[in-house]
Amino acid sequence: MQELLTNPVIQSSAAPFLVGLVVACILFPIRLAGLAAGAGFLAAVWMIGAFGLTPLTATRKLVVLAAAAPVLGVLADLAFKPTRVTAPVLGVLFGAGAIWVFWSVLSQKPAAEGALLGAGIAALVLWTVAFTVSLHDRAVRAGAAGLFLGLGAGTGAVLGASALLGQYGLALGAACGAFLLLAMILGKRIVAGATFTLTASVAATLIAAGALVLAKLPWISLAALALVPLAVRLPLPEKLPAWIQAIIASLYALVPAAGACALAWQSSRAA
Repeated sequence: MQELLTNPVIQSSAAPFLVGLVVACILFPIRLAGLAAGAGFLAAVWMIGAFGLTPLTATRKLVVLAAAAPVLGVLADLAFKPTRVTAPVLGVLFGAGAIWVFWSVLSQKPAAEGALLGAGIAALVLWTVAFTVSLHDRAVRAGAAGLFLGLGAGTGAVLGASALLGQYGLALGAACGAFLLLAMILGKRIVAGATFTLTASVAATLIAAGALVLAKLPWISLAALALVPLAVRLPLPEKLPAWIQAIIASLYALVPAAGACALAWQSSRAA
């Protein structure tokens, strides 16, 4: 059993998927199925053995900020209800948080280079969070976006030579896949909310940014990955069943995510 739990494949795929699916099934009646993303991701972090606050490295700060996302998402869904300004405000908030996550690395670079890198990361987080959170009332599109943001970030991190961040991203994608599966079955009865969209976008973007700052993922891969929440906005046949819509939305999201991975692979070969 211990060997099974320490298997990287189980840690980054099967376990977060099962945890996410169980959480989504239990909580969808109270409109909190979106906690599947955070639950699956944190389950993988725990299984990998990366929980802890000391020393507070950039990778651990990443986990802390990703864990804060579902908490704020629940508050936004239950206490305030998302509005048009919710998405950009959360984008700005977590964009600033990303600077805190990578400050130990940014502060060691020349001032101009560190400022440019930090501004780019903040802008990337703001963009991705804002455009993903605005999908809060479209569960199928949000699920497809979360699935391929996670898988794209995880695969890109692996290609960028960061196995740990790769596991994190793949685990996030698996947890989002569990949510999407339930959305395919239940259709409009399941709600993504800011709980899901904020968690998926924050965690995936921080993982991708971490692979850039701490490993060798190229900027252009992050730019391609940021197109995922735009791609899922392409037209869907609304009269068709939810499972067909989910497949089409996933194909839309696959294109930029695969492009991001292809660019990372090309960069790794060149290096």
